[in-house]
Amino acid sequence: MHHFVPTTISLLVISLHLLRTSSQATPPPTSNGYNCSSDRSIYPCQAYALYRAGADPTLLDLASVGDLFGVSRLSLARASNLTATSPLVPGQPLLVPLTCACSSNLSYFPVSYRIAPGDTYYLVSSKNFGNLTSYPVVEVVNPSLVPTNLSVGVDVVFPIFCQCPTTKNGSLAIVTYSFQVGDTFASIASEFGTDVQSLVSLNGKEASVQAYTTILVPVSRIPPPVITRAVVPQPPSTASVPPSTVSAESGNGRRKGVVVGLAVALGIIGLLWLVSLLGLLLVWRRRRRWEEERGKRSNKYRGGGGGGGGGGERRFERSTSDDKLMADISEWLDKYKVYRIEELMEATGGFSEGSLIQGSVYKGLMDGEVYAIKKMKWNARDELKILQKVNHTNLVKLEGFCIEPDAGTCYLIYEYIENGSLHSWLHDRGRAHKLDWRARLRIALDLAHGLQYIHEHTWPRVVHKDIKSSNVLLDSKMRAKVANFGLAKSGCNAVTTHIVGTQGYVAPEYLVDGLVTTKMDVFAYGVVLLELVSGREAVSEGEILWMEVEGIFENKDGRVEGRIMAWMDKALMMGEQSMSMDSVVNVMHIARACLQKDPAKRPSMVDVAYTLSKADELFSDFSEDGLMVGSGDIVAR
Repeated sequence: MHHFVPTTISLLVISLHLLRTSSQATPPPTSNGYNCSSDRSIYPCQAYALYRAGADPTLLDLASVGDLFGVSRLSLARASNLTATSPLVPGQPLLVPLTCACSSNLSYFPVSYRIAPGDTYYLVSSKNFGNLTSYPVVEVVNPSLVPTNLSVGVDVVFPIFCQCPTTKNGSLAIVTYSFQVGDTFASIASEFGTDVQSLVSLNGKEASVQAYTTILVPVSRIPPPVITRAVVPQPPSTASVPPSTVSAESGNGRRKGVVVGLAVALGIIGLLWLVSLLGLLLVWRRRRRWEEERGKRSNKYRGGGGGGGGGGERRFERSTSDDKLMADISEWLDKYKVYRIEELMEATGGFSEGSLIQGSVYKGLMDGEVYAIKKMKWNARDELKILQKVNHTNLVKLEGFCIEPDAGTCYLIYEYIENGSLHSWLHDRGRAHKLDWRARLRIALDLAHGLQYIHEHTWPRVVHKDIKSSNVLLDSKMRAKVANFGLAKSGCNAVTTHIVGTQGYVAPEYLVDGLVTTKMDVFAYGVVLLELVSGREAVSEGEILWMEVEGIFENKDGRVEGRIMAWMDKALMMGEQSMSMDSVVNVMHIARACLQKDPAKRPSMVDVAYTLSKADELFSDFSEDGLMVGSGDIVAR
C-alpha cells in the first residue's frame, strides 16, 4: 500500500500536464541513420529508444507497444520503471530495449511491420514509430519493395536507429531520442543524466540538429531520470501564438480544462484505490482459505492437536514457519494456481514410483490435464521469482505450486512435455535414428530462441546456469523447450564461490573464477550442439566432448568436412534422410565459436539464432508442424 500514493500522485501530475499539451504538425524527418562503428566487435549490443506513448493513439498499453517493436511487455516495463500491467497516458516516456546490430554498414534494430490500408513509409516512421526511424532509410533496407505501391499485408522492415557504446565514451548504453521543438542539449542532458559535451561528441553541434531527427544520448544508468521523473511533453510556448489570439476567453477555457482534468484525475485515483482494496481483499481471502486447508491437513495427518506443554510449543513453531512461508509466496497468489497437497497426492498415486518421470519430477493427472510436478525442499523462492518474469514458447511454462509447510516441501507444477528430454532421444540408440538432421537443426534453433529471450528480454537478465541436453524437453511436435530454472540467476556479471553445474557443460571462467554471465549459457549451448551433431555424451569415460572440437578444425589439409562426417552421429546416416553437409559444417562452426575459452569472443544468442535461421533456410520444405509423434515415433504428418 505504501507504494500506491506516489503512483497516484504521478498520475495526477501527468494528467495535469496533458491538459496543457497540444498536438503539433510533424515535418518530414530527414535522419539518415547511423553508420556502423569501425570497431565491429561492439555489435550486437543492448541499446534503447525513448518512445512516447500515444505517438500512435491506438497504442496506449505496454502489450501493444511491445508488439509494435517486437519486444516483450515485461522487458519494456522493466526498462521503463513500470509494472507489466501499468496503464499508459499519451506522452508518457517509455524506454524500449533494442538489440542493436550492424547490417550493410547501418546500425539499427530491425522491426517487422505489416502494412495496413493507408500506410506509407513516411506515415509509419513518423506516426507509429515516433520518428525513431525515417522513410529514406526504410527504402534502403527494403530494396525489393516499391514505396509507392505497397500491398496491404506485406511485411516491411523498419530500422529503429541505434548505436553501441565504445570504450571511448564509457557509457552504460546509448538511447535513441527524437529531437523535439523546444529541446536543447542542456535540457536533454538534464533529463537523461548526462552532459552537453557527451551529446556534442556523439551528434555534433546542437545547431546542426533539426527537429524530429534522432540524436544519440549516452546514459550511465537504466532507467535514466527522464523515466523515473515521469516527464511528459511540455506545452508549446505562447510566444509562437499571435497576441490577438490570446484572450480572456481562452484563459477561461484553460481554467475549465484544469477543473475537468482535476475531476478526471481524482476519478482515476479513486478507481485505483478501489482496485487496490479489491486486490488486498482477494489476497486476504486466499490466505484465509489456504490457512483453513492447512488446518484440515494438520488434523488429518497428525490426528488432531497434541497434549502437554511440549506439543503446544511445537505448534507455535509451526505457526511461525507458516507465516514466513505465506509472506514468501503472497506476491504470487494472484499469478499462479495454488494446489492442495491432497490434489497432488491423488494425481500421482501418492508420488508412487509409477508416476516418477526423472529425479524428483512426477507425472500427475488433475482435472483431465497432465502436469509435471517437481517436488523440492522449500528453496523454490528464487526459481519462482525467475519463472514469474519469463513467458516464451521455448520455455517450459509454470502452471502453479503447492506448499506443504509441515514437511518444509514445495511443489512446482509445470506443463507436461510429452516427449521427454533431448538427452533421452540422442543417447537411446533405439530412437536416435528417428531424430533426423532437420529435427535436430530445428531443436537447436528453438533452444537458441529460448536462451535469446531470457538473455535479452528480461531485466535484470536471466542466466540459466544449467543448460544441458537433459534440460531441453521436446513436445509432441518435437519442438524444444528449456526446463529446470533451479540454478538460474537473475542478473549477471556476478562472482560466486559456490560452483554448481554439470560436468562437461560448465564454462571455464565459471570453474576458475566463479564468473556468472550469459556467456556461460552460450558455452553450454555449444556443448549441446556437439551432442546434436555427434550423438555422444558431454562426458564419456572421462573424455570431455568439447575438447575434441579444435582437433577437428586445426589441421590445414582442407579435409574438415571429411573429419566432421567421420565424427558425426552414425544414426544420421541411416535411412533416406535429406541432409546437407554444408549445414552440419555451419553448425560445427557455430559450436566452435560458442566454445571459445575467452567469453568475450563467444557470440551472443542473438548472433547464434540469426546464423542458425540462415542454416535453417537450407531446408525450405521444413514445416513447423511437419513432425508429429505417435507411439513414441516421429512420423510424417
